[in-house]
Amino acid sequence: MNKRLKDEGLEELFEAILTLENKEECYSFFRDLCTVPELKTLSQRFHVAKMLVEKRVYSDIVEETGASTATISRVNRSLSEDYDSCGGYALVFSRLEDKK
Repeated sequence: MNKRLKDEGLEELFEAILTLENKEECYSFFRDLCTVPELKTLSQRFHVAKMLVEKRVYSDIVEETGASTATISRVNRSLSEDYDSCGGYALVFSRLEDKK
């Protein structure tokens, strides 16, 4: 856990997120919590991470997602074990794969 990130407000937010039971509840909560552009940005980063894990090249990722190369690089660093990665993407992708 990144100690810089951990605080009481974030702890409460994560506890709230963990109470959500389905996609409709997620849509309702996150639409109230975030603006549409904020949600689109989060979704884009997740899509970029998925494509990077699939070993897609930057040019394909830019074309498909519209993400800047700076965003792609930032997500790529987050996926790197050499970086201060917490393994969150790997955990989620693994669990999504298990659900298939």
